Amino acid sequence: MNTTKYFLLIFCWFFWIACSQKEEKQEEKKPLVKLEIVTEQPVAQTYDFTGTIQPFNENKIAPSVPLRIGRILVEVGDFVKPGQVVARMDKSQFAQQKAQLDNLKTTYERMKNLYDVGGISKHDLDQSETAMIVAQTAVANLDENSDLRSPIAGIVSERNYDSGDMYSGLPVVVVQQLNPVKVLINVTEELYPRLQKGMPVELKLDIYPGRIFNGSIYLIHPTVDPQTHTFIVEVTIPNSDLKVRPGMFGRITISLGTLNHVVVPDRAVIKQQGSGERFVYMFNSADSSVVRKVLDLGRRLDNTYEVVSGIDENTQVVVSGQTRLVDGMKVEVQK
Repeated sequence: MNTTKYFLLIFCWFFWIACSQKEEKQEEKKPLVKLEIVTEQPVAQTYDFTGTIQPFNENKIAPSVPLRIGRILVEVGDFVKPGQVVARMDKSQFAQQKAQLDNLKTTYERMKNLYDVGGISKHDLDQSETAMIVAQTAVANLDENSDLRSPIAGIVSERNYDSGDMYSGLPVVVVQQLNPVKVLINVTEELYPRLQKGMPVELKLDIYPGRIFNGSIYLIHPTVDPQTHTFIVEVTIPNSDLKVRPGMFGRITISLGTLNHVVVPDRAVIKQQGSGERFVYMFNSADSSVVRKVLDLGRRLDNTYEVVSGIDENTQVVVSGQTRLVDGMKVEVQK
């Protein structure tokens, strides 16, 4: 019996030692982390958009009636002034209609004289007058379409016919106004109350590295797309040297001042694989544990991120040693 008690005491002693060593090992396994305190600072509220350069205006110049083209007076790349003749249509049809109108005028005058002496009815006179008016309209239309003029100053970007061709639907020439040019950008609906016509913008083009083209908001479309929750904003860029051309890819930056926001070190931010969710581990000094906190981040600022929501100023966050951490885990802070 005494031997049994003796072995029982020995077993309890070894068990106590094993448990103590296990606790020590567990204590030793606390992750070692480094902390930083997040602060609030003024953050520039700039927003970047992309778009393709477009002409400010584009005129597709063509006759309103099917005519043969007499002569085209411009080539692609030519600059034209407002009112400048760019093409002259064949006038043979105009001459025929003018001769027919002259005959109808003579007939009308003769029938009017007959009507005055009772030789014809009022109905016959009215028919003659109607035919004359129709012919006058046709002649005026042909006369208006004899010389095709550009309504704007710009550059000829298309020429679809040669002299002598029959007009068949395509514009004879296309003139684009390139000073200024414009860019249409899609803006998220949250910015709708903050944008105003005339606000300054900056344009950057890959083809001109380091150069900034200044412009302004020209037009804000009044409706929001229910599918994308964006609305269209048109910006214009002065282009007196014509360096910016339609079709170029550009980046538009709009600045809306500054706001005081918390900024967090980029080393503290972890991206959740598969979801795109970004979070940090906050340090709880009460029990030396960490708390996983999802953040709504704004712009990246060098080696920090703007925090829109999710964390308060003066919070301590883990910036080193996050790989082994889980929510609620106790940690040891590196001094």
